[in-house]
Parts: sequence; structure tokens; C-alpha cells
Amino acid sequence: MARGGPGVRWHARELVDRAARQSPARLALGVFGSVIALITLLLLAPWATVSGEPAPFVDALFTATSATTVTGLVVVPTGEYWSTWGLVVILVAIKIGGLGVMTLASLLGLAVSRRLGLTQRLLVSSETKFTRLGEVGSLVNTVIITSTAFEVAIALILLPRFHMYEEDWGEAAWHSIFYGISSFNNAGFVPTPEGLNPYVSDWWVLMPIIVGVFVGSLGFPVILNIIGHLREPRRWNLHSKLTITTSLALVVAGSVLVAAFEWTNPETFKPLDWAGTFLASLFAGVMPRSGGFSTVDVGQMHEGTWLLMDALMFAGGGSASTAGGIKVTTLAVMLLAIVAEARGDRDVEAFGRRIPREALQVAIAVSLVSATFVLISSLLLLAMTGETLDVVLFEVISAFATCGLSTGLTPHLPDSGKYVLTVLMFIGRTGTMTLAAALALRNRRRVIRLPEERPIIG
Repeated sequence: MARGGPGVRWHARELVDRAARQSPARLALGVFGSVIALITLLLLAPWATVSGEPAPFVDALFTATSATTVTGLVVVPTGEYWSTWGLVVILVAIKIGGLGVMTLASLLGLAVSRRLGLTQRLLVSSETKFTRLGEVGSLVNTVIITSTAFEVAIALILLPRFHMYEEDWGEAAWHSIFYGISSFNNAGFVPTPEGLNPYVSDWWVLMPIIVGVFVGSLGFPVILNIIGHLREPRRWNLHSKLTITTSLALVVAGSVLVAAFEWTNPETFKPLDWAGTFLASLFAGVMPRSGGFSTVDVGQMHEGTWLLMDALMFAGGGSASTAGGIKVTTLAVMLLAIVAEARGDRDVEAFGRRIPREALQVAIAVSLVSATFVLISSLLLLAMTGETLDVVLFEVISAFATCGLSTGLTPHLPDSGKYVLTVLMFIGRTGTMTLAAALALRNRRRVIRLPEERPIIG
């Protein structure tokens, strides 16, 4: 038995290594598909619901997919429909899904780095302490420890405040843990029917959740890089700098524009004082990045605010994070390419580094494929529901970007519409990640190149 243990572990590492190198898409799809199937079976049990009646299959599947892909969209009221055991299952799915996203994305990044040249691999080695796919165990352990530490910190900050709201220590601890895990993993699930609406002006409750969502949306590579060089920002790698600067810019722009659009809306911000409006605006500016929480009724917001949130949700968060969307580095690379083209620069540069043309090609491909999925899904839901485009587009982008914000349409969708969003959440979580890795791994070298001819653009 002593000899078999290490041999089994070595064999498992070899299997993961081979899967990550040969078929990153199959690895990601297999892991998430298996977890969703298991969570669906658990939610179909009678003890998972308050009524004691088994949940309909489509509702169990939708909820399992939403939790595992850390989306947050719901077809039934989470705090009213699911029992305590059902909520525990959902919370476990969120935790597993968040860890799976960060771990798999990091593994795929390592798989890509193994196909790079010597110079690029040396650069990768200098920026992260995990340079071999054989170090899967260390990678997973670091992800678990780091994420759990943030979740516990958020829970400890929230615990005394929830107790002040006349909750006993057990109930306050449960809500604190739930929000700690849900916020850092950008899941957007809430354990009570009223959610965060009662705390719309409470800085003590909302600020830890805002920080948790923002840090979780940065991604494990960024978090690890910052922790390793906490006092030396100059040594942060290009990915970290692009992710942080773009994320902060989107939060500031989103918060200011949401405040401008909703300032006089009597259903959202108008009843709040200046401090409450500032906090609600900041909260609404951070959550479309994939957090999915809300303190006001999103369905009562202006159409202009919905369109703004569509753009923020589509951009999403950082790579190898629990956030969705096309990722902020994808957006940053395309914007930098536009600036370089406008200036007539030959190279795309940022923070003293030159971004390879292959990165721009992958960014364009990910963006176009993502937009295509959104377009097709929107057309399907328009045909199924007869709703207006603004409402349908919001739900579709929220599902694809694994955000979880909703205008209220999702619970009223027919079963066919629920299946569409279920598939879209799965694609949104695994699709862009595996597509980017697959395209990067298909970098071919050609000895003979065809003559160059420039077509007319624009």
C-alpha cells in the first residue's frame, strides 16, 4: 500500500499534465460538466427544497450550472425555495466552481507557456513560482489557501455587523460565510429573500463585499504576483498592471455613469442621501464586472443604465479569475492596438513592454466568438419570449459573462429559454478560457510565407 500511494498520485499528475497539454478544452469541459451533473443530482433530492418536493429538473440543472459557473442567475428565489441543505449544496458548488476556474485557467496558462520559446519561458518563470504542470498539487494548494483566506477575512468583518441586525451568532455566522464565499468567487447568490437591499446605505456590510468581488475578479495570477511583490509595484508583470489599471478604470467610469443615469430615478437612487448614493453607485459600478449582487431593483433602472451594464458585463474581469466576460486584458490589448494604429506605431506597447501580435489576434478572436454567442442566444430568446431587445440582451450578456444581474426576466422564461441560458452560462465560463488556450497552442511556424498585400479597411 505504501508503494501504491505515491504511484497513484504520480499517475494522476501525469494524466492531468497530458490532458492540459493535449486537450485543454476537454479538461475544462470534463471537470465542469462532472461537477454540474453531481450538483444537479443533489438539488433534485427532496431535502434540498423547503417544501420537501423534488425540484423540477430544469430548475435544478439551471441552479447547479449557475452556482458551479459562479454566475448567480436564478429561476427560483434562492433564500425561499431551497432549504438549508440546498443552500449548503449551492455554496459548495460555488466554492468548487471558483477553485476550478482559477486552477484550470492557471493550468491552461502553464500549458501554453510550455509551447513558448526559451526566452518567453524564462520570462514566465521569473513572474510565477509555478513553471511546470507537474506542480499541480502545489498550484491547487496555493489557490485553496489564498481564496479561503480572503473568504474568511470577509466573513469575519461581516459577522459582528450581521449580529447587530438582531441576528443570533449562528445565523450571523452562516450569512457571513455565505457572503464571504459568494463575493470572492463573484457568484452573486444571496441566502435571504431580501438579499442586500436592506443594506443599501450600510458601508460596513457593502464595502467588504465590494473589495471581495474586486479582488476575486483580478485573478489568481495577479493576486499571487502582487503578494510576491507587495512593496515593489515596479516588479509586477505586464498582465497584473494591465488587469489592475483596466479594472480600476472600468470601476470608476461605471460608477460615475451609473450615478449620472440613476441620480433622479425615484425607484433606485433618488430616495438615498449623498453618502448612500455614492455607495450605491460604487456598488453598481463594481458588480457588473461579474459580482452579480444588487442593492436596488435592477429591473427599475433606466434603459441607458442597462446598456452601460451590458458593456461592463461583456468586458468582465481578469483572466484566471472567478469573473466572466471576454476579460479586461482582452479589452486592454484591443484598445492599445487602436491607440498604436492611430499613432502610426508599428508595435503595441504598454508599461515598457511590447505585446506580441499573436496576443492581439487571440483577443480579436475571443471577442468576435463571444459576440456571436450573445447574438445567437439573443435571437433565440427573442423568438421564445416575445420580450423587447433591451431586456433579453441584458439577461443574455449576464448569463454569458457569468455575472448574475437580472432585470427579472429569467424566472419567467419558458423551459426552453432556461436551457438556452444554461448552455450559455456553461459556454461563458469554459468557452473563452479554452478558446484562448487552444488558439495560443496552435501557433504554427511556416518556412514559406505568401506575398503580402494590404486590403482596404474602413
